[in-house]
Amino acid sequence: MRKIKYQRWALTALSLGLTAAVISVPAATGAPASAEHIRVSLGGHQSPYRYLPKVPSFSLTSTTFKNGRALPADQRSGIFGAPGGKDISPELSWRGFPAGTKSFVVSMYDPEAPTGSGFWHWVVANIPAGATSLPLDAGALNSAKLPAGAIQLGGDAGMPRYIGAAPPAGVTHHYYITVTALDVPSLDVTAGTSGALLGFLIGSHTIGRATLLSPTRG
Repeated sequence: MRKIKYQRWALTALSLGLTAAVISVPAATGAPASAEHIRVSLGGHQSPYRYLPKVPSFSLTSTTFKNGRALPADQRSGIFGAPGGKDISPELSWRGFPAGTKSFVVSMYDPEAPTGSGFWHWVVANIPAGATSLPLDAGALNSAKLPAGAIQLGGDAGMPRYIGAAPPAGVTHHYYITVTALDVPSLDVTAGTSGALLGFLIGSHTIGRATLLSPTRG
C-alpha cells in the first residue's frame, strides 16, 4: 500500500478551526486533490458524499464566500429566523468539468440538521451545460436569473427557492454547496421533487462533482 500523506490536509483542518482531524489521503498521483478522493473526519463530521461512487472533481469558486469559511449574514435564513439572514443565494462559478457534461445540478445541503436525514436548502436542476456560473440571488423565488430551462426544487422547506443557513445558536453546521455534472441534458423532475429523490435519480448520471464547504456557527 502506498504511503499515506496527510500533513497538508491536517493544516487545512486546523485552518477551519475544528478540534480534531483524522484524515487519509492517497499518495500523490498527479491529480489535483479533491473531496472525491479523500476521506475526512473533522471533529466528528464526515462528508455526506463518502458513500457515493468516486467521480472527478473540478473547480468551483464563489465571490460571496471562501471555501472553509462561514456563510455571510446575507446567505443565512431570515425565513428561519437567523439573525440578519436575507436568504440570498451565493454567486457560484465553475470550470474544468468533464467533457461529456450535458447539464448541471446545484445544491446546498446540511447533513447535520436535526431531522435524521439532513436538510436540502437549495436544489437547482436542468442547468444547461453551457452555463458556468450562477449570479448572486439566482435562488430567489420565481428567479429570472437562472439559465433557461433550469428549475428550482422545493427542497426540505417546501419552497422552490434558496433557503439560507440557520444553524442553532452556538452550534456549527457544515453546509455543502455542490455543483454536479451529469451526462444527460435534463431530468424528469418538478418543483415538488425532493432533494433526496433527485440525488437518487442522478446517481447513475453523475460524471463530476465540485463542492464548497462552509462551516457556519449559529
